Amino acid sequence: MEFAELIKVPKLDNVRLHRPFKNPVDGTLCITSHHLILSSRVENKEELWLLHSNIDTVEKKLSGSGGMITLKCKDFSIVHLEVPTADSCLNVAHSLEQLSNIDDKTLKYPFFYRPSFTILEDGWQAFLPEIEINRLIGASEEWRISHVNKEYKVCESYPELVVVPKSIDDETLLKVASFRQHERFPVLSYYHKPNGRVILRSSQPLVGPNGRRCKEDERLINATLGPGKRGYIVDTRVQSAAKMAQAKGGGMEPEANYSQWRRIHQPIERHRYLHDSVIKFISASVDTQASSDKWVSRLEASNWLNNIKDVLTCACVIAQCVDKEGSSVLVHGSEGIDSTLQVSALAQLILDNDCRTVRGFEALVEREWLQAGHPFSDRCAKSAFAYSKNKYESPVFLLFLDCVWQIWQQFPCCFEFNEQFLIMLFENAYASKFGTFLCNNECERKVYKLASRTVSLWSYINRPEVIQKYLNPLYSPNHVVLWPSVAPQSLCVWEGLYLRWQQDQSPQQEAWEEILTIKEKDKELKSKASRLRRQLALLEKEALEAELIQPSAPQIHQVDGEA
Repeated sequence: MEFAELIKVPKLDNVRLHRPFKNPVDGTLCITSHHLILSSRVENKEELWLLHSNIDTVEKKLSGSGGMITLKCKDFSIVHLEVPTADSCLNVAHSLEQLSNIDDKTLKYPFFYRPSFTILEDGWQAFLPEIEINRLIGASEEWRISHVNKEYKVCESYPELVVVPKSIDDETLLKVASFRQHERFPVLSYYHKPNGRVILRSSQPLVGPNGRRCKEDERLINATLGPGKRGYIVDTRVQSAAKMAQAKGGGMEPEANYSQWRRIHQPIERHRYLHDSVIKFISASVDTQASSDKWVSRLEASNWLNNIKDVLTCACVIAQCVDKEGSSVLVHGSEGIDSTLQVSALAQLILDNDCRTVRGFEALVEREWLQAGHPFSDRCAKSAFAYSKNKYESPVFLLFLDCVWQIWQQFPCCFEFNEQFLIMLFENAYASKFGTFLCNNECERKVYKLASRTVSLWSYINRPEVIQKYLNPLYSPNHVVLWPSVAPQSLCVWEGLYLRWQQDQSPQQEAWEEILTIKEKDKELKSKASRLRRQLALLEKEALEAELIQPSAPQIHQVDGEA
């Protein structure tokens, strides 16, 4: 397919651009293979560069001799283009509809993007599995790296290297894989160094209506428990849903066969319902004419904040089991690629200070989302404005980022990154010039040779001059476990993301810039004070040697009550 076949109007003059908080701009509209560009051709005038892949839906309305095109984007922004003639309006709209819905991954922009910056660190090599696994388990002798999934022969959605108990051989793993949906057998997700307890994740067991049993599966997860220890199986489905799944061949671990494990149901909405939730939520957010009562009513009807509460609650339960009760946890839902990844990643953020650093959080996204097989291409194909709802689309990763933000705003000094870092990850998950979030799993990324044909997002973000704008000036490393509140009063709408196109965010940005200025000034003054103290000590030493001053007598502190 040639891009030229889809572009009916490559260039059009006298187009007026309307965007929030900016004056209208008259200019020339250009449609390229991957971008919509509007330029006024006036120096120092801001231009529009919009990736076609960022367009969620295209709306057109003819009026008189011309027309208005409304572009609703995956990042929740809305752009209006006033087009001079009806024919050009229809042709531009048709071209954008075609270009924003190309399914062929090799025609996506990351395959054509060539960076203008020098790559200092190859992001594709920044979080190599062997290195990250060694960081994860440390000096523990109870775990090993298994190559059973080499060339993705056992489980297509798992990475080639997985961590399993040292006492379990690969032959056993093959039998366990056949007992788990899509062969996603239990693997190590997190090792809690203070007490050696772990978080495992998997998909549901294929117990089925006949009560199928797999002793190898029982042996694998029991191998993660210490002598006399009990563990928890956290199921992210309601019990009735788990029972319905059993009638269809899935199910849950029978208590009789898993006697050392206690099952807890912490229900989280399935991915297909989350899409409806975010559509209602964004619809309410962009309605600037709604009254306060109507806004509150629509917010409640969307159930978005309730979904946040459910995910955070489940993550806190897992963290409490590991840290407070000293018990290992196996977490799964149905397939183990959505809610399972949300709560396993959030539990680590709660438990481990390293995950709250920039590099640590990037490693968490790599390990618990990209390498763990979250289907980004399917889930992020469309956002909240698309009319045609695919059954695979869902804001699972967005909901995770929102939960991270909720913890971030409750503990603003405990995170090295700021909220712009989270927004940047959201935007790149849905539309990007980088290849990091392309495809559904590691196997697909190998097939498309992303590491050699595209640039990693981490290659760009981790450049010193770039990462500076994503650092939190209030950050103070804190190694304690964070326990976020999930009370309704503690959860709020993420204005910096969802309302940034309806509410001017410049006052908040100016406040953060002022905080940064104060912190830099404080750092400078402390450095100056330290330097002056050293100079004073040196001068005192010289004066003593020259007998210009007498050694000061040691001070005697009077104790209260003494005469």
